[in-house]
Amino acid sequence: MSTAFAIVGAGWRAEFFLRIAAALPAQFRVTGVLTRDAARAARIRDGWSVPVRSSLDELLADKPEFVVLCVPRAAAPGLMRDLAARGVAVLAETPPAEDLDTLLGLEDLAASGARIQIAEQYQFQPEHAARLAVCRSGVLGTVTQAQVSVAHDYHGINLIRQFLGAGFADVAIRARRFTSPIVEGSGRDGPPTAERIVPSEQVIATFDFGDRLGVYDFTGDQYFSWIRSPRVLLRGELGEINGLTVRRLLDATAPVTYDLLRRDTGHGGNLEGHHHAGITAGEAWVYRNPFAPARLSDDEVAVATCLARMAEYVDGGPGFCSLAEGAWDHELTLRMGQALASGEEVRVSGSAWAAAHR
Repeated sequence: MSTAFAIVGAGWRAEFFLRIAAALPAQFRVTGVLTRDAARAARIRDGWSVPVRSSLDELLADKPEFVVLCVPRAAAPGLMRDLAARGVAVLAETPPAEDLDTLLGLEDLAASGARIQIAEQYQFQPEHAARLAVCRSGVLGTVTQAQVSVAHDYHGINLIRQFLGAGFADVAIRARRFTSPIVEGSGRDGPPTAERIVPSEQVIATFDFGDRLGVYDFTGDQYFSWIRSPRVLLRGELGEINGLTVRRLLDATAPVTYDLLRRDTGHGGNLEGHHHAGITAGEAWVYRNPFAPARLSDDEVAVATCLARMAEYVDGGPGFCSLAEGAWDHELTLRMGQALASGEEVRVSGSAWAAAHR
């Protein structure tokens, strides 16, 4: 039986959830979309054949199992509180609040037992999921350094915390900003119409957890640029992952090297259809795409995983990114901004979010 969920919001991010439900109708069903924007409402009705509602009461009358919030960050806290008061489970897009004061004001909601998870999907993108599987297997020993240049702000910070297993550990942050020229690349609206040089802003920050170090490095161009590639380096006492290459020791005298290999069907003479099957490390599968053979991008696979995990959570299963965790990621983003502005080290304690984590 498919999981029924509703969506509040009808912007660019909401369409990810609509695409996934359309591609996986046996697993997901959108009961309705709430928007009061007439143009967006017409686009949803015409493009997705999904009911559009104009009030929260109407949306909840469709009996969704949970509600996905795809709204501006300033609107998220009020909606989370409203839905929690109604006993409705919520999957909220990142981040859960706009400014630091509002974010810290969510501690009581996080601690209340409200059924809220944050749609932090990067940990579920196939290549990151494969890296996490290798890290958590123990073959690298304790992972003490994560250099991550793949995603902005809370997304990149969440990956750093996941790779290091840092949880809510106290952290010291230092950050610098650099600007350099780059040829303008694609954006959400498609490729550029002419060649022109634009400024590229890069942020490099260190997150010192005492016995573990995270290095954040990102430019906004990376998501769409054809000439700025993502980079990941994970180092443990027994080995490392550099990109998709694993180097480790079988024992002190026996080094081995192998790649994490993507398995995508439909290439050459393969007739299975075009989809991502999973990732192998030598003879072992370290990641299998649970949504094959649907034709989804890696990010859509990750968002679909959030939906599937949310369905399990609502049914009594474990969480995957609590409100406290999502808030901690965004607090670290805002504290990184403070370090950028001041040029000084900023120290932050995660103890309050650790206590609120449910």
